[in-house]
Amino acid sequence: MLALKRESRSAARERPIVAIDGPVGAGKSTVARALARALGFSYLNTGAMYRAVAVAAGAAGIDPDTVKIDEQLRAILATIQISFDGERIILNGRDISDVIIEPEIGDLASRFSALPIVREKMRDLQRASGAGGGVVMEGRDIGTAIFPDAEVKFFLMADARVRAARRYAELATKGVATTLDEVAAQLSERDRRDAGRTLAPLKPAVDAIVIDSTARDVATVVDEMKTRVETVSRAK
Repeated sequence: MLALKRESRSAARERPIVAIDGPVGAGKSTVARALARALGFSYLNTGAMYRAVAVAAGAAGIDPDTVKIDEQLRAILATIQISFDGERIILNGRDISDVIIEPEIGDLASRFSALPIVREKMRDLQRASGAGGGVVMEGRDIGTAIFPDAEVKFFLMADARVRAARRYAELATKGVATTLDEVAAQLSERDRRDAGRTLAPLKPAVDAIVIDSTARDVATVVDEMKTRVETVSRAK
């Protein structure tokens, strides 16, 4: 019965949902943005939404390890407003695009994202944003938990050393003071936490197309994804 319901929702969409999951530094954001432009789809970065929660919680002085975490987060999540202006992310009317790139915000986001109360809120927002299709949505659990009925699912991966180097270069261009060793250690911890959490762990969906971007440039990865999406679209 569940499979029939998923198939029915998928068939009702005129354009597909494209899910791109994978670890930090695999190139998800760059590839997803380029793919969305190539397809004429909207783009949604769900990781930025979790970072927005981390910013809001941090501003309220909430420690992710506190015993009463759900109680403290409930009021924030009940009123939180997260939106996108192009590639800028807006939290409660404030542009936080330059804030969420900080490594400590990424670490906080990973910790808050393991909490059921946070994931439930973000799940609802993400499903509402992408339900109509015509969207490229990237994150950690899009193809497994948010849209298990997505028409096209990708899991983008890369060698850990390459991912660390990419992330370090990205932070350097944005003026974030860090070192390659620090970035590599942070990514290793994020991988461990994201893959090991009980709720919606980072892993490929059983029907995901796994793409290793270690030795491939953005254009070739996007071309492969675009071809796959167009094939599915023609078959609908």
